[in-house]
Amino acid sequence: MRISLIVATYNRPDALLLVLKSIHCQSLQPNEVIIADDGSDEKTKNLISDYRTQTNLEIIHSFQEDLGFRAAESRNRAISMASSDYIVLIDGDMILHPEFIMNHSKNAQPGYFIQGSRVLLSKKKTREVIKEKQIIFNFFSSGLNNRLNSLYSNFLAKLFSINKNYLEGIKTCNMSFFRKDCISVNGFNNEFEGWGREDSEFIVRLFNKGINRKTLKFLVIQYHLWHDESDRGSLLKNDQLLKKAVDESLDWCSFGINKFL
Repeated sequence: MRISLIVATYNRPDALLLVLKSIHCQSLQPNEVIIADDGSDEKTKNLISDYRTQTNLEIIHSFQEDLGFRAAESRNRAISMASSDYIVLIDGDMILHPEFIMNHSKNAQPGYFIQGSRVLLSKKKTREVIKEKQIIFNFFSSGLNNRLNSLYSNFLAKLFSINKNYLEGIKTCNMSFFRKDCISVNGFNNEFEGWGREDSEFIVRLFNKGINRKTLKFLVIQYHLWHDESDRGSLLKNDQLLKKAVDESLDWCSFGINKFL
């Protein structure tokens, strides 16, 4: 099964560099890495160009003009460029455990998407990690705010991973699905602008299409570099778009990935 890894980023090349390094160290490397760039400046473009010369990873730079927070459209643009059957989504501030791609791949199942969790690094730890270019962590590493999520265990995964449909904890920073399932609901809704809810609304439409949730614990591990909270000014509008999808049992959006296909 071919895998496309989509990395969402915006003007944070120091973090993106560490993410790329962690991708390069995967036990199973993705067939391609697509950087979903929501309008970053030249520093990110230059980083991607430089990193291509240092690795055998197939790296594609998907770029859109900076017109504000448009993560839904940026991801759609990147997914439309993907050549693989299976899509893994992360954010550009998520350092990956070496078995991250392998375990998304091994647990892929028709009729399901996978939702993982994240380990939160403290502000102080994040500064140290970026300065030292650290990409290897474990349960005993300092500066982990929710240390339990860093446990890697096949045994615990069998006990605590569940197949149940619910919206709590939905995050596109650690998610995977079959590309055809994404296209069947017309991808993310480009009407979402500003932070929040575009991921949940996408999943509501997947649920309504008959695609179910598989929540993996203790396997698809990633480490989230600290940052200030995003502006919540668009949340009221975005909540209304999510409510509409729930109330009307939508399994399609009019303004989605078809814009790029």
